[in-house]
Amino acid sequence: MINPKPSTYEPAPLIEPGHTFTSISDKIGGVVLTTHQPISWFVVVSVGLMLMGMMGMAITYLLLKGVGIWGVNIPVGWGFAIINFVWWIGIGHAGTLISAILLLLKQGWRTSINRFAEGMTIFAVMCAGLFPLIHTGRPWLAAYWLFPYPNSMGLWPQFRSPLIWDVFAVSTYFTVSLMYWYVGLIPDIATLRDKARNIWVKRAYGMLALGWRGSARHWQRYEHVYLLLAGLSTPLVLSVHTVVSFDFAIGIVPGWHATIFPPYFVAGAIYAGFAMVLTLAIPLRKVYGLEDFITMRHLENMGKVTLVTGLIVAYGYMSEAFFGWYSGNKYEGFMILNRMFGPYWYMYWTLIFCNILTPQWLWIKRVRTSTLGLFLVAMVVNVGMWLERFVIVVTSLHRDFLPSSWGMYHGTIWDWMVFTGTLGMFITFFFLFIRFLPMISIFEVRTMAPAAKMNGSEAH
Repeated sequence: MINPKPSTYEPAPLIEPGHTFTSISDKIGGVVLTTHQPISWFVVVSVGLMLMGMMGMAITYLLLKGVGIWGVNIPVGWGFAIINFVWWIGIGHAGTLISAILLLLKQGWRTSINRFAEGMTIFAVMCAGLFPLIHTGRPWLAAYWLFPYPNSMGLWPQFRSPLIWDVFAVSTYFTVSLMYWYVGLIPDIATLRDKARNIWVKRAYGMLALGWRGSARHWQRYEHVYLLLAGLSTPLVLSVHTVVSFDFAIGIVPGWHATIFPPYFVAGAIYAGFAMVLTLAIPLRKVYGLEDFITMRHLENMGKVTLVTGLIVAYGYMSEAFFGWYSGNKYEGFMILNRMFGPYWYMYWTLIFCNILTPQWLWIKRVRTSTLGLFLVAMVVNVGMWLERFVIVVTSLHRDFLPSSWGMYHGTIWDWMVFTGTLGMFITFFFLFIRFLPMISIFEVRTMAPAAKMNGSEAH
């Protein structure tokens, strides 16, 4: 008989043995303070800048010609702009979830991945925010969205619209996430200041460190503020994608008008976010030699969260199909059949393969503890979650209540240039971040060192 869990069982360590406070600071801080970067860093940033250049061209042409250059039409008035907006907002969820919610739940395994996940949140939300700005093609004429002004046409913001709620929800989430990220960075910026040899680098980090000296009073106030911001961030994680889901759920459109959308969207956002964290973490730990800090235990835990949230998303898909059949509403019934067997059937079944079937590999421990296996699953989920947004938006609109108004939708080259440009923007900002700021929290990883456990509060 096999004993599944011996009495002496201990979980795998969160950092590999043999590290001291100094070695942790030198290793993580050295990635920033070194004058040499791996070739891959230059390659990735170059590709990112090239894609951003393409996006700049596409947006310039958009502002000159209007949204007629996009694939939107009647009846599909919402296209890539809303698809990409929702996809990027979803990716932006995992950072705050990992950092804030796992902090409040005292999950120690967050310590090595929270910093770059927070950075990922900031940059993903910036990419998402681009689409509401440009989606009218004439953003300067859409200013009344946010700033009501007296005008003879009687145009005022429609505060009962969830599209307006989006503006406040996303901007609040971005602001709090940015503050949370920066506050968490302060002790590590002070470490970089103290280790920097170049006087200008030392002064730059000194200004960003805001006079941090690591005194007991500083730590006390820091921990109060950090916990307060974590408490503020936690409801925002749930509220932002809930509000985004209202963009659809409030519409009287088959496939959208469902009460399951808020939890379904939140789970999907966490699912997509963790997939992106895995996509970034696995290559980074290899390129920068950080396997001692981002251990297989971290990756396996993220694989478990991905599997659980993937199952919730699968439940959402099954609920949609069930509602279509059980509601007795002929429009809902047609909608789900149209998704499965209509002109976009291949998109629907590809997303089922990506989001439901592929993650089932994560039930196997050998896959969860394989960097290649996790990376492949994460990449497939990234694609699947984008397809999910495409299917939700397009298949509900292209065949509405009137067969005479049915149509098809395809993104144009300008749609794709803007979308790939945001990918370039994301990776450029992210790789600039890991070049100039520590991608792993130095002081939090120190608390995982054996010396911290022996000396208690001396860890700081």
